[in-house]
Parts: sequence; structure tokens; C-alpha cells
Amino acid sequence: MTATAAPTGRLITLDALRGFAVMGILAMNIVGFAMPDMAYITPLASIPKTAGDTASWLAAFVLVDGKMRGLFSLLFGASMLLIAERATGSGQSAAQVHYRRMAWLAVFGLAHFFFVWFGDILFLYAVIGSIAFLARDWTPRRLIQWGLWGYAFGVLLTGLFFGSLLVLELMATAPEASPQIVKIYRDVMSDPEFSLTGAEQLAVYRGSYADIVAHRLAEWGSLIGLVLQSIGETLPLMWIGMALYKTGFLTGRLDHAVYLRWAVRLVPLGLLLSLGAGLGVWVLGLGPVAALNGLFVWSAVSRLMLTVGYAALLVMAVRALDGTTLLKRVAAAGQAAFTNYLATSIVMTSIFYGYGLGLFGTVGRPWLWLFVLGGWAAMLSWSKPWLMRFRYGPFEWLWRSLARWQLQPLRRKI
Repeated sequence: MTATAAPTGRLITLDALRGFAVMGILAMNIVGFAMPDMAYITPLASIPKTAGDTASWLAAFVLVDGKMRGLFSLLFGASMLLIAERATGSGQSAAQVHYRRMAWLAVFGLAHFFFVWFGDILFLYAVIGSIAFLARDWTPRRLIQWGLWGYAFGVLLTGLFFGSLLVLELMATAPEASPQIVKIYRDVMSDPEFSLTGAEQLAVYRGSYADIVAHRLAEWGSLIGLVLQSIGETLPLMWIGMALYKTGFLTGRLDHAVYLRWAVRLVPLGLLLSLGAGLGVWVLGLGPVAALNGLFVWSAVSRLMLTVGYAALLVMAVRALDGTTLLKRVAAAGQAAFTNYLATSIVMTSIFYGYGLGLFGTVGRPWLWLFVLGGWAAMLSWSKPWLMRFRYGPFEWLWRSLARWQLQPLRRKI
């Protein structure tokens, strides 16, 4: 039996995939909550630095980094079409509904970035989602073609940028390097963003809430930088997600053999390529420039393969778990994914930042998995009981009410 639809009209498969994705995003983001930026890129910036940190970094690099965000981007593209269909079916303008939602999502994203956590993706999704929606009437074939070409173009541009940094590093560290090249390289690497100590961020995020907000307000330009840096990956993935929704791939409507075939084609090779990229970074000494190339360039193909391959595996997992308590709790976590995403940021920053428990930069990377497990347990524990009593998660309700400019009914009729 395929776990596709619930009596409420929700698509269980999409909800469950979203639940798995939001849980996976916590596994990806936990280093960003607990350590300076560069620790996400290379274990050389981990605090403390141990063999366990390197092993944990490699495991996350191969299995998680970028893949869960990619899955979330696919699902965001699918959700845009689902909401558009429901808007049209109820006699509303799909475009008006969509752009009102994106406008308020951008507001949530700005509030999240400035007042909670710098690693926000909501503003990015609002901007890119506004562009992706223009392709809503394209055929699945055209969406996939544009998605693949767009993804390849994004990798090319990213490769030129980070690849040039690697060439500069190799030239500057060569025995016969000219003084001019060495100076240029040192000037580039003197940027605090390349710091392995993260001294500036340690000072900021161990400080007061007011100091942290002031720092964010001064860093507002990084939001624009994130959009420009990520559009080459996020927009193509949203298009591919729209195509996979139209074909029924993401809603579990296809035969089991289809998902098995794509999982077999993409996951083993994707993991092998991802492992090769990670080992390449390790061979080059785990330095910031090599690690940036490994994360954003060398693993780009494997990241796309694993994003789609994981989606196929998870659809099969949804079918295998159909009717179980676990699936219902994961689907509930996905139905409240917006709330779970924001609540995770609120809770984790309260644990690690100076205005909370002040653990920023003090917990080793392997131990961070305990916080991930705690976050997963919380998501699975509260989401289902809440949704048994209420129609939406708290932030979902607020977003829906603002987008419609009218308070929506929240409590279920029992």
C-alpha cells in the first residue's frame, strides 16, 4: 500500500519527505549553531581539534552536507505547485496566493536572520521561489532540462571562483613563488572569513543578545551575497522538484521499481563520488581553500545525484513504514516543518549563544550529534500531538493568516 493521502487531503508522502528533510537540515546546521563559520567548511576550525572531529566532518560531508538542503529545495518547488493547484481549485489566483506567501516568507526570513540565526534560508527561498514560480506551466521535461543546464552553469561559475582561489594558493605556496603572488594570496587569506580560529565570531556569539543583533545588522549584505551565491543551485533544484511533482515522483504515485531503479543508479555512485571529494580535501590538508572547493565544486555532481537518490529511498521508506507510528510522527514533523525549522534555530542558539548557555565554540563536533538527536526527539514528540488538536503548526498558522490577511481557524473541531 502506498502512503500517499490522508483523510484530511494532505499528501502523506510529501509531508514525510519534508519531515525527513527538516530533521536532516538540523544535522547539517548544528555545526553552524555551535561553532564559527569556517568549522562548517573544515575540521581544522573545529573546537577542539581531534581525530573524531575530522571523522565526523567527513561523515557529514559525504552523507548530509547539501543533500538535505537540496531535498528541501526539491520539496519547496513541489509545494509551490501543490498550493497553486489548490488556489486555482478554490477559485483564487494562484499567482496572487504565491507571491503573497513569498512576500511574508521574506519577512520571516529577515526576522530570522537579524534576530535569531545568521544561517537563514527563508529569505533565499522567498526570492528564488518568486522566480521559479514563473516556470509553473512548463512540462516536466523542460523543467528538468532547464534545471540540469542551470545547475551545470551554476557549478561552472562557482568552480571558476573557488578554482581560481585554489590555483592562487598553489602558486603562492610553490617554492619559486613570486613576492607579488604571495602578497596577493596573503591579502586574500587575511579576510576574517578564512580564519581558522574564528576569533571575531567567538567574541560576538559569546556576547550579549544586543551585540549579536548589532553584528547581524552590520552584516545585512551577506543576505544578498547568499542569494547570488545560491541561485545557481537553488533555482535549478526547485525546477527539478516541480518536475518530480508533476510526474508523481515526489508524491509516491510511481511503481516501486521506478524508485528502486533511481536509488540504485544514483546513491552508490553518488556516495563514492562524494567520498572521493572529501578524501581529496583531506589529501590537500583540509585547508579552507581546498575545503571550499570540495564542498561547493567537487561534490556538486554527487550532491545532485544523492539529493534525488535520497528522495527515491525515502519514498520507498514511506511505503515500508505505511501506517506505523513512526511514519505518522515524521509526517507530522513535516507538516509543521516551518515551525520546526524556526524553533530549532531558537532553541539551538539559546543553547550555544552567550545570552543562553554560552556553549558556542566549546562542544566538539562528535558531541554535537547528541544535540541533533535531542532535536529530532523534540520534533517527533510535539508535532503529532499538536496537530491532533490544531490545524497547523504555530508558525504555519501565522504565515497563512498573514498571507491571507485574516486570522485562520486554528483549533480542530472535535
